[in-house]
Amino acid sequence: MALFSLDIANAASGMAVHDDCKLKFLELKAKRTYRFIVFKIEEKQKQVIVEKVGEPSQSYEDFAASLPVDECRYAVYDFDFVTEENCQKSRIFFIAWSPDTSRVRSKMIYASSKDRFKRELDGIQVELQATDPTEMGLDVFKSRAN
Repeated sequence: MALFSLDIANAASGMAVHDDCKLKFLELKAKRTYRFIVFKIEEKQKQVIVEKVGEPSQSYEDFAASLPVDECRYAVYDFDFVTEENCQKSRIFFIAWSPDTSRVRSKMIYASSKDRFKRELDGIQVELQATDPTEMGLDVFKSRAN
């Protein structure tokens, strides 16, 4: 019964996903064209859109600075790291950014649309939910990447 009501909640959010979201994600995943992508829900159009992309040369700090302090967003970050065996690796992180200071309505819309949106992005390897910057710091990325 609980699963049934969850599906209704996702369907009730009714958020469409703009094709550009999927295209930009595929470019990040396959071609490494971007370091990160920030997605925003346009409430009036009832769809998720690409708000910002980060070039491959941009840093984690650039990514963190692109998330608004008082508004929810989804984001994808291509995290490069070196393993203990000295191998260069990469993990694609999905971040559900929902700061404590954002509007309750916004938090509800982002929460109810997250799973459906994430399913559209095939290739997510790690998911983070963050309400403040410390919950998605570089140390968190490093510990979750392995």
